[in-house]
Amino acid sequence: MGFRESLKIALQSLWANKMRTILTLVGVVIGVASVIMIVTMINGVNKYVATKVYGYGADVFTASQMPQVILTSEEYLKYQKRKILRMEDYDAVKDQCTACTAVGAEISKNGTVVSQHQSATDVGIRGWTTNMLNMYNYNIAEGRSFTPTELQHDAKVVVIGYDIVDNVLAIGDPIGKEIRVDGVPYRVIGVVERQGNTLGQSQDNFVGMPISTYQAVYGSNDSVTIYGKAGGLDEKLELASDQMRAILRAKRHDAVGQEDSFSIDTNASFVGLFKSFSQSFFGVAIGIATISLVIGGIVIMNIMLVSVTERTREIGVRKALGARRSDLMMQFLIEAAAMALVGGLIGVFGGIAIAKSITVIIGFPTTIALWSVLASLLLATSVGIFFGVYPARKAAMLDPIVALRSEL
Repeated sequence: MGFRESLKIALQSLWANKMRTILTLVGVVIGVASVIMIVTMINGVNKYVATKVYGYGADVFTASQMPQVILTSEEYLKYQKRKILRMEDYDAVKDQCTACTAVGAEISKNGTVVSQHQSATDVGIRGWTTNMLNMYNYNIAEGRSFTPTELQHDAKVVVIGYDIVDNVLAIGDPIGKEIRVDGVPYRVIGVVERQGNTLGQSQDNFVGMPISTYQAVYGSNDSVTIYGKAGGLDEKLELASDQMRAILRAKRHDAVGQEDSFSIDTNASFVGLFKSFSQSFFGVAIGIATISLVIGGIVIMNIMLVSVTERTREIGVRKALGARRSDLMMQFLIEAAAMALVGGLIGVFGGIAIAKSITVIIGFPTTIALWSVLASLLLATSVGIFFGVYPARKAAMLDPIVALRSEL
C-alpha cells in the first residue's frame, strides 16, 4: 500500500472520530501556540529595541553617573554615591574630545504640564543642549528647535511631543502657545515628529527645553548625561569613548588605578544585554511550552492505543488480505503525525492571533518569524511520530488470527 492510500485511510479515520481528534489536539495546540506567541513577541521586541536604539545611532555613547542597566540594589547604592556629572564635565568633553564628531548633554525628570484647557502628569521634562535633537534622531514636524542664543540666555521656550499637543493644548496651531511646566510658563516653538510607543509606553510624552533653562528652574544638582557621537563603529567608537573616559577621569581627578567615577555605555552593549535577557526568558518559556507538547504527545499515544484496540478486527482483515507490517506501521504513524500537524497548524494561527491581539491592546511590538512557524510545525509532527511509534508497532505486531477472532 502506497503513502497516498495510507494518508487517505488515516485522514478518514480521524474524520470519523472528530470530537476525539479535537480533544486529542488540545495539548499540541497549547504547546505550539505558546511557542509561536513567545517567539513572535520576543522577536518583535528585540527588533523594535534594536531599531529604536540604533535609530539614535549605533555610534552614539553616553557618560553618566549610573550605567544604563543596574542589576542589584547593591550596585544602585554604590553608583548613587558617585559624584554627579556637571556641565563643566560636558564642556571639557566638548572642547577636548577630538575623536567625537558631536557632543551633547541632557538632564531629565518627570513633571506636570498645564495649559488653559487641560493638564498632564508624569511628563518627561528634558533639558537639552542644542544638538540633542540630532543625537536622538528627532525631526521637527512643526516650528523649530531652540537656538544657541536661547540656550545662552536661559530662554523660556520648549519643543514638545505630540502627546502634549493632543492631550494638553487646544485644537489649532500649537506654535506660539503658552504652557506651564511645573508652574513655570514657556512658549512652544516646535513639535517633534511622532515617535510612537515602546512596550506600550508613549515616546511622545515629553517637553524639551534649553539645558540652561532647566538648571535655572530646577537647580544644578541633577546629574548630566553626556552624549558623544563617534562618526563610525569599531575602532572609531572605541577611540572616541576611550578619549571621553580619559578626559572625564582627568577632569574629575580619578586617581591612577582607581575605577571610573562614572559609567560609559554604548547602544550596542545595551542592545546586547537586552537580547541576553530576552534569550534567557525565551529558554524558560520554550521549556514550559515543550512540556505542553510532550503532554500532547502522550495524549496522542493514549488515543492511538485506544484506536488500535477498537480496530483490532480491521487490522486482522487487512493482514489476512496481505497487508504487511510496514503498511500498518505507516498507516498509524501517519494518523499520529496528521493529528499533531493539524494541532500545530491550529496552534500557529492561535499563537499569532494572541500575539497580534496583545499588540493591538497594549502596543507591545510583535514580529512573526518564519523559522519559528516551520520549527513549531516540524516539532509538533515529530512529537506525533515519536509518540505514535508504540501504538503503530503494537498494531503491526498483532497476530491476524487473534485479531479476526477478537470481535467474532
